[in-house]
Amino acid sequence: MKLPLSPPCLEILLPKADSNTFFRLLNSNLGATDVEGRYLHWDKLRHLQPPEGWSSEYYWAALKLTRRKLYKKLPFTSKSGAQFQFCMTDSIYRDLHWIDQNAAGRIGMDKPVTNPHTRDTYLVGSLIEEAISSSQLEGASTTRNVAKEMLRQGRKPKDHSEQMIFNNYHAMQFIREYKEEKLTTAMILQLHCVLTEATLDDADKAGQYRDKGDDIHVVNASGTVSLHTPPEASELPERVERLCQFANDLDGKEFIHPVIRAIILHFMVGYDHPFVDGNGRTARALFYWSMANQQYWLMEFISISRIIKQAPAQYGRAYLYTETDDNDLTYFIIHQLEVIKKAIDELHEYLKKKELELNSIEKRLDGSVLQGQLNHRQLAILRHALDHPSAIYSIQEHQAAHRISYQTARTDLLKLSDQFKILSKRKYGNLFVFVAPPDLGQTLTDIEKT
Repeated sequence: MKLPLSPPCLEILLPKADSNTFFRLLNSNLGATDVEGRYLHWDKLRHLQPPEGWSSEYYWAALKLTRRKLYKKLPFTSKSGAQFQFCMTDSIYRDLHWIDQNAAGRIGMDKPVTNPHTRDTYLVGSLIEEAISSSQLEGASTTRNVAKEMLRQGRKPKDHSEQMIFNNYHAMQFIREYKEEKLTTAMILQLHCVLTEATLDDADKAGQYRDKGDDIHVVNASGTVSLHTPPEASELPERVERLCQFANDLDGKEFIHPVIRAIILHFMVGYDHPFVDGNGRTARALFYWSMANQQYWLMEFISISRIIKQAPAQYGRAYLYTETDDNDLTYFIIHQLEVIKKAIDELHEYLKKKELELNSIEKRLDGSVLQGQLNHRQLAILRHALDHPSAIYSIQEHQAAHRISYQTARTDLLKLSDQFKILSKRKYGNLFVFVAPPDLGQTLTDIEKT
């Protein structure tokens, strides 16, 4: 990734305009976006065909003058002391309305995520997905299957990558525990402790702000270009305290939409870079805290990091566009709204897929001795076992996957093995495991006939 080209300075550009161009600028009705409704940075706009009669530079000037009229100022400043700001465009209003409809309030009560019998199963899955993806964004190389196995089995991490994912999983649980509380600097420092346990070169840096001796720069993948140098370490206590005030100021004089507030919190932690490492994971975790704190309960079931990981360059570019264009956070806000929408869409598609899978299993059991005998957890195991012959299931893993008691997990699996003969029970040391037989499909066919 390279630094985007900074826009032309209006204070230099405007005095050079002839009288006709200057008059057109003052009376322009071009708005803050292009004709397609896109909020473009100069780095892209300069390559596009401007409207008839406009040069690229003065087309940019017309857009920028409109944006300046729309800017909402924020209580945060850049390293140079300039305020951060953002615009509310039609596309932002539209996206916020969509998210309000799909991530807050009451959603159809037949959804698995609102059903008290099934919601924890989906919650565990989403926490695991976010823990893996957020860690992989910052270098964790463990495969998804190995990471899921570690978290579901509750085993200790074997290496640095697994430790990052393990920490991230517990950080998401920490966020859930504190979602009703006001944000404090102590909470942020403790969150960082959880996220970086046993992963830092200097363990004493966990839960501590970086100091003036820490040479921190954000660089490109090859390490040859410095993309961002954060504010001085001496400013961090005040800057983080201001973040907390902003996060908690839900009834302030100037209304900021809750989703916008959460996105700004995400950005500012990344910009300030308070720690020697783990800043991105901390920023994304605090985004989740803010959304949950403001009653966007569905966000617990989605993974924004999974979407970001699909196009990480766009994520980085949204930061750089803001920093190179008058601290205009609109670029980052628009990017994150798209991420949230895609994540919610993916959740709905996933729920639809799981519902169809369970329905197909239940339909196969219609009229057999198993009809109505299996709960949703046992049906999920049956579906998985049909697709994964010889798969092994343990009581501890089943317990973690569904957030149920040990006894409930044990009963589920024992019924599948001893009563229904769907799984084979085997003993390894002092523990029982349950194995999907290779011929389970035929076994199920035989059961269907009985």
